[in-house]
Amino acid sequence: MSVFDDEPLKQQATTHVIGGDLALLSVDDLTARINILRDEIKRLEVEREKKSAGRKAAESLFRSSSL
Repeated sequence: MSVFDDEPLKQQATTHVIGGDLALLSVDDLTARINILRDEIKRLEVEREKKSAGRKAAESLFRSSSL
């Protein structure tokens, strides 16, 4: 591994620690992290919708069977 190897720097840009120090990040690094977090938010929203739909279906099933 060379002193000038950029791979470790690229790997750091793909992770984010909530509340971590941002002072040493470049504009490109910040943009990359924002994009990663936006993608993660979308993934979380999709999962939330799946769970919400499953819960609504279960509630509907229990309501109809208790009548």
